[in-house]
Amino acid sequence: MLTAFLKLVRYQNLIMIILTQALIKYGLFNVFGISITLSGLGFILLCFATICIAAAGNIINDIYDLESDKINKPEKILLGTKISIKTANTLYIILSILGVGSGFYLSNLIGKPGFAAIFIIISALLYLYATYLKHIMVIGNLVISFLVAFSIIIVGLYDLMPAITPENRQTQSVIFSIVLDYALFAFLLNWLREMVKDQEDIKGDYNAGRNTLPIALGTKRTNLILFIVGLIPLVAIIYYLYQYLFENLWAVLYTLVLVVAPLLYFLIHVWTAKSKQDYTKLSTLLKIIMLFGILSLGLYQLILL
Repeated sequence: MLTAFLKLVRYQNLIMIILTQALIKYGLFNVFGISITLSGLGFILLCFATICIAAAGNIINDIYDLESDKINKPEKILLGTKISIKTANTLYIILSILGVGSGFYLSNLIGKPGFAAIFIIISALLYLYATYLKHIMVIGNLVISFLVAFSIIIVGLYDLMPAITPENRQTQSVIFSIVLDYALFAFLLNWLREMVKDQEDIKGDYNAGRNTLPIALGTKRTNLILFIVGLIPLVAIIYYLYQYLFENLWAVLYTLVLVVAPLLYFLIHVWTAKSKQDYTKLSTLLKIIMLFGILSLGLYQLILL
């Protein structure tokens, strides 16, 4: 039961969220001694609230994806086999309450009760995505990618913003801009991955009545869109290297080998991708690129200090 639950909530994705938020706080904020708001307990609450809501979103998404998953990945279906639909719905409600409740408590703890609305809105968006938005071409992909990016931005909102004063505003703004850069990177990579997954799941999505890019435009035209969108993070990263990191050899080598090169590989192979297996490999590659991109947060103490 525990193994099935961990798979249902996508524990690997939850670990990546915690890792990302920890790197932002302890690899970026704390290293530079900037003014912060969250204590260790406060940060744990933020991580807990985030992963509870993310886990709830994964569960409700699987519930409403059951019919298409029977075609796309029948061997991986958990609902109705290892976990009942009733149990899944109960888990969704419990995790949503825990996530929103923790966010509400944390918002009051830092003296920003209005921030509690953030968790309510995110939880509602995840429900809307699972039940409605994912059926709208492009919009669903953009919404879920924004929510992934927001899991990065939220650390800045809770840890940096309440600590801003007229004296430290400039320093706080510089660090927050780095957070936004990484959020944009996560948004673009996740958007690419969502479109690749649409290619991968075209058969099941068609039978479920979803209107994705591959269904509307065909796989070849969608491959072209993937190539064009994939150029955006590639160009942005190369510009970032030239503008900010070119003086640090190790940062340049890390980025070129572990982020730029895999992105180039993706762009080359997306042209010839046709089968489900091709898109599965490309989806995994994008996840690895995102992981190495996020891990580069740990390099800033070497670059800027």
